[in-house]
Amino acid sequence: MRLLGVLLAAALVGGGLELWYLHGGPPLGESGALVVVREGDSVAAIADRLHRGGVVRSALLFRVWARAGGLDRAIQPGEYHFATATGVRDVARRLAAGSTRPAVTIPEGRTVREVAALLAAAGLGAPESFLCLARDPEFLVEAGVPGAQLEGYLFPDTYRFSPLMPPGEILGTMVRRFHERFQPAHHRRAAARGMTVDEVVTLASIIEKETGQSEERPLIAAVFHNRLRLGMRLQSDPTVIYGLPSFDGNLTRADLAHPSSYNTYVAAGLPPGPIANPGLAAIEAALTPATASYLYFVSRNDGTHVFSTTLAEHNRAVATYQRGAH
Repeated sequence: MRLLGVLLAAALVGGGLELWYLHGGPPLGESGALVVVREGDSVAAIADRLHRGGVVRSALLFRVWARAGGLDRAIQPGEYHFATATGVRDVARRLAAGSTRPAVTIPEGRTVREVAALLAAAGLGAPESFLCLARDPEFLVEAGVPGAQLEGYLFPDTYRFSPLMPPGEILGTMVRRFHERFQPAHHRRAAARGMTVDEVVTLASIIEKETGQSEERPLIAAVFHNRLRLGMRLQSDPTVIYGLPSFDGNLTRADLAHPSSYNTYVAAGLPPGPIANPGLAAIEAALTPATASYLYFVSRNDGTHVFSTTLAEHNRAVATYQRGAH
């Protein structure tokens, strides 16, 4: 097939049809043509879609041209509207440049509910359409989610989705991005620590919620690994908040005593699943904590923390930075 394509391209050029195929295109209707390129689409599938939509005269020539120019590996997923006739060269270049549809950025540490709201704000569907899938066991299995819930596996990144894509395809793309970034080396390091992927992501999500400072993530990870090793409760405020039916921004003593499997002041070990969708840096920290004996940390109220090894040191830090707090 590749040889046939090369011969066809040579015949077209030799026959004086290059301008017609490479620069010109078939006539389009008044509304033009809309072509959607999805994550993971092959160049052959894209070429066929372009041909069926009337965007290019020859699917085969598009494939040959895209591969010859190395553009087949640069094609970006997205929604493309072709208002006027064009040729395979311009089409390939446009697909490689990316869709003009605005990007949707999912920041690190957002929950499934927050991700659903971001997707809805981008015009990609109602929040409930995403949340229903997040609670659907069949979808979780089909999407390849390693845990019992979607939380933790919507990888934070920048995406270009089409509103024509169903919610399942959008969420599935984000889960696939997680598997792309959680590489074999991460699996080996998790196994070496005796942790499942879900346990790693759960710990990473707590680290993500505890600090936004990159240099602190390995230290936070060290505290939690040390506590888990010694059988101490994690006592992480973000896990308590995640397990509350509602939260007004003020964490109280009553909240800390709220009976929940996510309340790590009450329940030992890791919570039953992630509390947010962590980024790669938090995952790396969960797998490679700092070499430190810290067991405690407290906020300085400026985004950074004081780390302590003993309870006496920690109490002094709390008295200094958290007067009047719970």
